[in-house]
Amino acid sequence: MPDTAGQAPEAPHAKYRRLIEVAAKHPPLATAVAHPCDRVSLESAVEAANLGLMKPILVGPPARLFDVASREALGIGGFEIVEAKHSHDSAAKAVELVRAGRAQALMKGSLHTDELMGAAVARDTGIRTERRISHCFVMDVPLHDDALIITDAAVNIAPSLADKVDIVQNAIDLAHALGVPEVRVAILSAMETVNPKVLSTIEAAALCKMADRGQITGALLDGPLALDNAIDPEAAALKRIVSPVAGKANVLVVPDLEAGNMLAKSLSFLAGADAAGIVLGTRVPIILTSRADSLTTRLASCAVAVLVAAARRASSAHAIV
Repeated sequence: MPDTAGQAPEAPHAKYRRLIEVAAKHPPLATAVAHPCDRVSLESAVEAANLGLMKPILVGPPARLFDVASREALGIGGFEIVEAKHSHDSAAKAVELVRAGRAQALMKGSLHTDELMGAAVARDTGIRTERRISHCFVMDVPLHDDALIITDAAVNIAPSLADKVDIVQNAIDLAHALGVPEVRVAILSAMETVNPKVLSTIEAAALCKMADRGQITGALLDGPLALDNAIDPEAAALKRIVSPVAGKANVLVVPDLEAGNMLAKSLSFLAGADAAGIVLGTRVPIILTSRADSLTTRLASCAVAVLVAAARRASSAHAIV
């Protein structure tokens, strides 16, 4: 981590607040909110709408939606509501709104992540693309200069090398959408040397060579790197690692879901970090929030989706021209 001696600590959520300010400059994102039948999920939609981040389409049982809104004093009178019978039906109908072109993002409400993702990845009725679906945390870590993107800590349990190519490219594209000027990707392992006995080191080396050959684009890659010499310049110098990535990575690619989950939660619970979540590789970004997230973190997840959608529109327009 950067030397913070003599520096005043950045205010909590400062990185996220800047992110929200940038996203709010874009048009509100039409978003299908699947089953927002509790205070947290409905509040997220309402506040995101108030900030101009999204135009929510609430999908769920109307009676339950209005009951929550009434109890929590949340104004939803101006929102479109698509009736659904239960959480599975809400997920299916929210995905159908995307397929019909009426929504440019999905947002998880008070249903299980598996329910929403099951509808999103359904073979005939889902919103898959040719890319592997993956999850990214955009971590706001106190006392660390830059936000960190960590992938994949929520979707791919034990990704293959082929899966990791898409996981890395999804994260790179996300970093560009967020306006990161130079994307530096560290492929993490338990060590910084290639060891035939440790598969993650071999895959890290292969991913870096694939980037050299243009199979992964838009970033500088290095790996294998241990976490310390990926984000701490002094640790990289002590190991005599000469690299434009070592010590200053802003994207961390973990070997598997277990490692990613433990890394993200360690940063959250031991370093006071916040984690905005987004799923990529589908036709539209999917906003995943947790009941434990602060409102600012939930809004930051919405802001990330807005910027991803804006980047995709710009890319499509450029391709047409």
